Amino acid sequence: MRICLIASSRFPVAEPFAGGLEAMTHALARELVDRGHDVALFAGPGSDPSLPVELLDLPDFEPSEAAMGDVNAPSRHWMAEHHAYLSLMLALTAGDQHRFDVVHNNSLHHLPVAMARSLSVPLVTTLHTPPLPWLESAMALAPDASSFVAVSRATAQAWSHVVEATAVHNGVDVSSWRPGPGGGPAVWTGRVVPEKAPHEAIDACRLAGVPLVVAGPLSDRAYFEEQIAPRLGDGATYAGHLDHAALTRLLGQASVAVTTPAWDEPYGLVAAEAMACGTPVASYSRGALPEVVTPGAGVLARPGDVADLARAVLEARDCDRAAVRRHAEQECSLTRMVDEYERIYAGLLDRDLAA
Repeated sequence: MRICLIASSRFPVAEPFAGGLEAMTHALARELVDRGHDVALFAGPGSDPSLPVELLDLPDFEPSEAAMGDVNAPSRHWMAEHHAYLSLMLALTAGDQHRFDVVHNNSLHHLPVAMARSLSVPLVTTLHTPPLPWLESAMALAPDASSFVAVSRATAQAWSHVVEATAVHNGVDVSSWRPGPGGGPAVWTGRVVPEKAPHEAIDACRLAGVPLVVAGPLSDRAYFEEQIAPRLGDGATYAGHLDHAALTRLLGQASVAVTTPAWDEPYGLVAAEAMACGTPVASYSRGALPEVVTPGAGVLARPGDVADLARAVLEARDCDRAAVRRHAEQECSLTRMVDEYERIYAGLLDRDLAA
């Protein structure tokens, strides 16, 4: 198939990934190409040049000082993102769409959904987050113009008041996330931001008497300085923003991976990555984590309860690492995810042919 993938323009689709959305889009693009599909990728500047896909050209735009001087002017970042998606969608409606059989939108922007009706090829949007007001607005005006997939049943339920979405769990490449021996410290990975609450992972592991390594991008430096830096030491360390190889080694050596969502986590890709390395997960039972971390692969704790998370950390370390790895291979693999997306693409094409 000829597939146009729309990624987030906010962060590059490249290692080290800014978050799960970029990691998922990168893996999806590579796997689709490896399966023989003709893929074109729209992504932000700095995206991985080794991807055997096309980065769609977008013209630069700088709003005038007069325009930005308006009392209601949005930020320059907002304008750059808006211009990028408007340029893409106008190019697709002007004829570029005929290069494709299907458009798969993995962005969080409203314009691909709002302008889906102007395309002659089907557009499917994957919902990677809880509801967003701009996206709800686009869906309200064009409810039947595109199809929707959610990264978990929990995320599909969160959007159910607006649209009906099919749940397709994200997947990780289990051939590159390799199992390790374990036995080392606990590990927390992800964006270092308040809604991920790594400070609670430090508190829980300290309470459990288990050393912890925190790794991930400092997406909110003020939060890091206020909540993380003062907690470092006494068994807690920060390893930085690691690339795939270093993160795989770290997870493979860990005795347990800790996940502490302070929001309704849409999927929990970091848990899948850890389990692919054979490392069990101790996590708050929130959002999609109960779908991802099943009994035998980890232990769930009451959301926000640090003492209960300390219990989960100690219990999860006793999980059988081989069983954890098998769970990841069966339920969290990239192969399974792309199989499901291929069926969705084919179903959309069959529906269009029948129309």
